[in-house]
Parts: sequence; structure tokens; C-alpha cells
Amino acid sequence: MTTTPPAPPKNRTLMRPATVKKSRRASTTWIPPVLVALGIVAIWYVVSYVVLDEKRRFLLPPPHEVFTKAFFDPTVFGDIMVALGRTAIVALVGLAIAIIIGVAWAVAMSQARWIERSTFPYAVILQCIPILALVPLIGFWFGFDYPARIIVCVMIALFPMVSNTLFGLQSVDKGQRELFQLQKASRWTVLTKLEFPAALPAIFAGMRISAGLAVVGAIVGDYFFRRGEPGLGSLISNYQSRVQSAELFAAIITASLFGVVIFILFGWLGKRVVGKWYDFSAN
Repeated sequence: MTTTPPAPPKNRTLMRPATVKKSRRASTTWIPPVLVALGIVAIWYVVSYVVLDEKRRFLLPPPHEVFTKAFFDPTVFGDIMVALGRTAIVALVGLAIAIIIGVAWAVAMSQARWIERSTFPYAVILQCIPILALVPLIGFWFGFDYPARIIVCVMIALFPMVSNTLFGLQSVDKGQRELFQLQKASRWTVLTKLEFPAALPAIFAGMRISAGLAVVGAIVGDYFFRRGEPGLGSLISNYQSRVQSAELFAAIITASLFGVVIFILFGWLGKRVVGKWYDFSAN
């Protein structure tokens, strides 16, 4: 009577490398920012309780007071969330306008050198002008409500879209461009089939930068244009004038987290669109 030999144990190590690699990648992605955040909180506590005396502690309240007096207070938290919604509308509308103008402007410059020579210096000037110097003029010309806030948002968020899109369109591989020329492809075909797809990684990188700047622009515009429904900028100004430090820090943290969420959202969107042929996570 013959007995079948026992089956050799399955080599589990063949299944583990992918899982180990994925877990290591996740740990290297999230652990360093968490450690830095813990370090910031620790320094915050040290400054609040060691550097500042008790009479001046209101200048930098400890982190737990920010939560107890602001985030855990239904009234304050409700005001912050309502203001965040209004700021988000301005930021998203301004970002959408900046993306449309920036891409169209960059495409026009990539198609005609004289347009690039004539207009690109003004894009640089727009980026270099202190926006706070233009805010009063924008208020005089366009009023002090939502249109003025959106204009400030567009002005701050526009340049990264223009520069990144133009860089992507002009960075097409020379061999691929010559191949299209050999096939006598039209300018429209070259733009839609070669240049624009190749520029998508740079375009989405510009969107990520402009998304954060759009949040800044929305808050700056709201900080100076206080007519209409107030957003986070107006709320920050009110807390500052009333020396409500805990509420002020809560509003600032909320604005920062909103900018981070928008940045991550466009990073995820870019990875979904171009990740099949480009390692978007490397940027």
C-alpha cells in the first residue's frame, strides 16, 4: 500500500513581498508627517507652559484649549463650518477660472512665439506684484462682495497654471514631435494628440499648487472685503480684534486643513488621470 507523500508546505514568502512593500510604503508615507505633527504639538505645549508666563498664555493657548473652546463648542464650531463653506465656494470658483484661463493662455503661448514673448512677462509681473497692494483697487473697481473675492483668488492662483502648463507643452520629446512632422500632422493634431497628453502631469502639478493658493486668495479676499456673507477671512479678523486666541487658532487650523484636502484631492485626481503611464506620486 503506497502512501502519497505530504504536499510540500506552500511558500508563503512568495505572497508576502507585495504586502510588505505596500505596508512599508504606507508607513513611510504617513509616519513621518505624524511624527512631525506630534513634535509641533510638543513644542506648542512647551511654549505655552514654559516660555510664556500665565498672564501671557492667552497669546498662545495650549492645543487642548483650542479644541475645548472652539472645536468642541457647538456655537463656535458652527460658525467656523458655515464660514468654511462660503470660503470653499470662492476658492473653488476662483480655482476653476484660474485653470481655464491658465491653460488657454499657455496653449496660446505654445502655439505662437510672439504671444509668449508679448504676454508671459506680464504673467510674471502679476505674480510679483504684492496682492495686498492691489486689494483696495479691486474693491473700488468691482465692489466688496463675492466678485472681488473671486478676482483676488484668480490673481493669486493663476501663475502656477500658466507656467506649469506652458512647461509641459514645450517639454514634448523631440523625436515624437519629428515623427508627427513626418506624418504631416496638423497643428491641432499635434496639440491634442501629442502635446496636451504629454503635458498632463505638469498641468495637474500646477493644479495642486494653484489649489492651495486659491484657498489663500479666498481667505485674503474675505479678510479685506467684509461685505456680504463672511467667510473664514472675516472670522479670523473678528477673532483677532476680540483677542479670542483659541477661536483664532481653530479658524486658522481649519483653513490649513481645507487647503491640504484640496491639495490631496488634485493629487489623487492627477494620479487617476495620468497614473497609468506616469508615476504621479514621484512629484
